Amino acid sequence: MLRKMGEAVARVARKVNETVESGSDTLDLAECKLVSFPIGIYKILRNVSDQIHLITLANNELKSLTSKFMTTFSQLRELRLEGNYLYRLPNEVSSLQHLQAIDLSRNQFQDFPEQLTNLPKLETINLEENEIVDVPVEKLAAMPALRVINLRLNPLSAEVQCDQLPQVLALPFPTMLDCMNYGANSYPSLSCFCHSIKKSN
Repeated sequence: MLRKMGEAVARVARKVNETVESGSDTLDLAECKLVSFPIGIYKILRNVSDQIHLITLANNELKSLTSKFMTTFSQLRELRLEGNYLYRLPNEVSSLQHLQAIDLSRNQFQDFPEQLTNLPKLETINLEENEIVDVPVEKLAAMPALRVINLRLNPLSAEVQCDQLPQVLALPFPTMLDCMNYGANSYPSLSCFCHSIKKSN
């Protein structure tokens, strides 16, 4: 086990150094067995954090992200967090004013992370395969840049599926909704209205 932990640490160090040395705008720490974002990385990246536009922490074992993560990487355009154990986001996610896409699929969200509705440039939200029942439809409808939201495999309530989400389909800008719901507690017949529907202007 110690050997595997050592290999994981070395993998993280190598990837971080690659980002610094190459001047890349991407930090890829997917599948590194992380249970938290390593504090030491902030110091290593302190001179280049504003240049990083994509971070992937997919398929780790993260249960939370800190406010410092959000404020340090405030220039992010894309954040990939799929395949973790996240159930909430810090309020400081509102500092990601340039974020265009976030992938939170295959996590443990029971509540829709409403902080995301305050991000002016966010175009894509992926929350597939979580445990979300309710959705802040009015706030989603007010998002100026939202184009795609994926809510597949969430136990959405019948009220959300048949009454509230159609409001989003009535938005004046092109929107693609994917909320087909085939989970154990789903009602597939109720979700037929919103399977990857895209409207034209």
